[in-house]
Amino acid sequence: MKKIFIVYGHYNEKSFNAAIRDTFIETVEKNGHKVDVVDLYKEKFNPVFSGEEPNENVLDHRNRIEKSNVIVLIAPIWNFRMPAIVEGWIDKVLAPPWAFKFKRLFGNYGYPLGNLKGKKAIVFCTYGSPQFAVRTFFLNMPTKRLRRGVFNICGITDVIYRRYFAVPFVGNQKRKKFLDDVQKTASNI
Repeated sequence: MKKIFIVYGHYNEKSFNAAIRDTFIETVEKNGHKVDVVDLYKEKFNPVFSGEEPNENVLDHRNRIEKSNVIVLIAPIWNFRMPAIVEGWIDKVLAPPWAFKFKRLFGNYGYPLGNLKGKKAIVFCTYGSPQFAVRTFFLNMPTKRLRRGVFNICGITDVIYRRYFAVPFVGNQKRKKFLDDVQKTASNI
């Protein structure tokens, strides 16, 4: 049995992101895994970071991550990043020195040492753009940033990134294929 910590970042309960969340949860629970979900919008998570010490909410999320084997992010990509509420969650929760620290090499140079080694991450993202545009013109920026700039720095190297393109423009048949992929991903944890 795996313990899965889900961070959900969409304001609309009728969104395709909600369908991804529900399909994922249903599948992993059916396979005997335990799920812990944070809905950032329902929780009214404050994404603004002004250098303050972690509050009770942030410490609670960190504690729940420490107890988990898998961290799952489910959110849309807007302007080639996740919504501000999710980005703020990353800034506040997956922050140094808790999630990583830097080892100094010399002068101002160093490299990150991740404190979350041994965990797995799964990212489910929806895009309004077609795949061709994201891959060709924007060089997979969101993928690289989340994989390398967030999870790898925290020590998480086992990262699965599932993307669903042109979601507002595809029909029910394509959405079903997307949800079949969510189910397959959830079944292979």
